[in-house]
Amino acid sequence: MTPSNRFAHIAILIFLVSVNVFAQKLTPHHISLANGKSFDLNLAEGYEISVAAQGLKRVRFMALSPDNRLFVTDMHDKSDNRRGVVYILDEFDPKTRQFKKITKYMTGLLNPNSVAFYRDPEGTDWFYLALTDQLVRYRYEAGKDAPSGEPQVLATFPAYGLAYKYGGWHLTRTVVVGGDGKIYVAVGSSCNACEEKEEVRASILQMNPDGTDKKYIARGLRNAVGLCWVNGKLYATNMGSDHLGPNRPADTFYALKSSETHYGWPYCFQDGARIYPDPKFNLKGSKFNCRKVPSALTPFPAHSSPLGLEYFDAGNFSDLDGSFLVALHGSTTKRLGRGYRVVKVSAASGAMTDFITGFLDGTVIYGRPADVFSFGKDAFLLTDDYSGVVYYVYLRR
Repeated sequence: MTPSNRFAHIAILIFLVSVNVFAQKLTPHHISLANGKSFDLNLAEGYEISVAAQGLKRVRFMALSPDNRLFVTDMHDKSDNRRGVVYILDEFDPKTRQFKKITKYMTGLLNPNSVAFYRDPEGTDWFYLALTDQLVRYRYEAGKDAPSGEPQVLATFPAYGLAYKYGGWHLTRTVVVGGDGKIYVAVGSSCNACEEKEEVRASILQMNPDGTDKKYIARGLRNAVGLCWVNGKLYATNMGSDHLGPNRPADTFYALKSSETHYGWPYCFQDGARIYPDPKFNLKGSKFNCRKVPSALTPFPAHSSPLGLEYFDAGNFSDLDGSFLVALHGSTTKRLGRGYRVVKVSAASGAMTDFITGFLDGTVIYGRPADVFSFGKDAFLLTDDYSGVVYYVYLRR
């Protein structure tokens, strides 16, 4: 091992200790896909995994409709395109652990990343769809395989940015409905690290269900793709910038403040448990006081790329009570070996444990976890936007 590699290895070990990463026994489970791919995924002991749906493309985030049908977005590929689809996964068979029916609900969409449902006080159900350029909603009718009526445009967003090779641009938008009856939308930055000209970039918006009374509850989040409302709080995953090397900054996971708060980007970053001024945009803290930046509940290793998350309690998953599962999508620099896994995070302490690994084997990618969704008692679904698969993971009885 060369001196530089040795130092990098030591730095990673120190980081893992600082974020409370503890080993848990994982056991291999063989996966065979219809396209001929065959590999092992390693799961926390006591769990099983099966392929619930496959043959999709860049399958992303999930939501359950009022009539208990599973909706999932598909962005088609990594390009900026209008080939996105929203699917309905229906008629789940507990014996085969597969969805019998897959239906296209909407097609020709501009990078659909996330959908949500809301029932207003009058009893009307609404279907929310987050696209790169806008947030829209439709009246939702149970059992229908397509939306009816014209969409209501609730918000518009910039639909341009720097190319991927410049660290951007972030074309996903994520929408969730809070327990407070508000709608929350995350909008990523246009770049890797820059001072944005448009205030909606690198933020999370709050609004009424009809799009009125918009306000910012979070700024300075470079790319907060995963949102989850739990027990009166909004939680968010966030990706740090890429210009500070292979081992910093940390990617982060926050329990967000209830009032507008700045989380640092591009002026400050977290590394381990500490927060530092960015040497390019905030030399010696001259532009922004990094002491005002909240610490993350959990700092993930740099370039892990956290996306979707789900919270579990005794009501939906006794074995995971009080924990999140977070999908770490993984670094595009495969040699780093970061991400490409699902981790368990304690809501109380932020302690992190590997839960599913094996999506990356050396330089071979078998999948990239995107979203986690509770699905029945002691079970959840996991999307893989690399292989176009939805996995069903359940506690062995």
